[in-house]
Amino acid sequence: MTVPAPPTRRVVIAPDKFKGTLTAAAVATHVATGLRSVLPDLEVVTVPVADGGDGTLAAAEAAGFVRVTVPAHGPTGEDRKAAYGARGTEAVVELAEVCGLDHLPDGRRQPLTATSRGAGDLIAAALDDGARRVVVGIGGSASTDGGAGLLQALGARITTADGHEVGPGGLGLEDAEALDLSGLHPGLAGAEVVVACDVDNPLTGSRGAAAVYGPQKGASPDDVERLDAALARWADLVASSIGADHRHDPGAGAAGGVGFGLVAVAGATTRPGAELVFELTGLHDALPGAALVVTGEGALDRQTLHGKAPAAVAAAAREVGVPVVAVAGRVSLTEGDLRAAGIDAAYALVGEASEQEAMEAPGPLLERLGARIAREHLGGAR
Repeated sequence: MTVPAPPTRRVVIAPDKFKGTLTAAAVATHVATGLRSVLPDLEVVTVPVADGGDGTLAAAEAAGFVRVTVPAHGPTGEDRKAAYGARGTEAVVELAEVCGLDHLPDGRRQPLTATSRGAGDLIAAALDDGARRVVVGIGGSASTDGGAGLLQALGARITTADGHEVGPGGLGLEDAEALDLSGLHPGLAGAEVVVACDVDNPLTGSRGAAAVYGPQKGASPDDVERLDAALARWADLVASSIGADHRHDPGAGAAGGVGFGLVAVAGATTRPGAELVFELTGLHDALPGAALVVTGEGALDRQTLHGKAPAAVAAAAREVGVPVVAVAGRVSLTEGDLRAAGIDAAYALVGEASEQEAMEAPGPLLERLGARIAREHLGGAR
């Protein structure tokens, strides 16, 4: 009598990027190599994820979206090339990919004049190519312009008292007198725009875009005051044009006010970033029946517990009863914190090796951790 082979166990590897060292896909590949070094027949499903900020486009690519490169504007208005992801009539735009902080020339912050225009360039290109659902990840913005630059790229005209287009950034909004939306991209009328947003800040005030996030973008106290006043002027102008005031909407202050511009003028809705990415990548379909989920990011710390991808992965796995372990460059959470987040154990590169080695050669260290996970959580030979 033939004895049936035991069922193959399946592990889902769903990490975020290790910022500055490895993409989420590379992290998953190294962990998978480590697992299989101990359990060669293990079925491994890799689902790189993100939280809606930088890394969202890469996660979409790993899920089958095709990278489409087009001309766009950087955060200081310079001409450059950037990409969005396309899959059928769905598109993914990552603001950080085109006009985020990492693309400032020489890394110099320009809080008053940095623009979100490049994100609008990408949305327009996606609509031109037939996109009917556009997911926009808005983390990592270099600008505090209320989404004005993005909307200008989509055809809005924001003009001064003498009829000239306003200058770039929040500074330009100080002179805004008129808003003409008649030239908005016609594709917006038939498209769904969804914004990945994990903050609830309003556009203006003490919790607004300028006050809370402006200093991170290089704004001095005087700059913050000017930017907040300019955003209030912008919100008044938009409200008078569309007949509704969205400045106090939760998330209006996200990404320097890009959340406000997209919701108020482009008719977008907002969703938690990780939740959106999980839909794009099919994570929820991969979880049921798995023996283990491995997630992670560069640093597991207090921020992880507030909407970051590993905590969201753990919550999704817990819903279907699958245990979770995490890998990270560094772990500062307590065992109690990890358990509360649904993570059974966490493995850090710093601990396996020095901090310098963890930064310079994280791949082999992740493979070592993958092997440990196979032995300690999947019964692999020690």
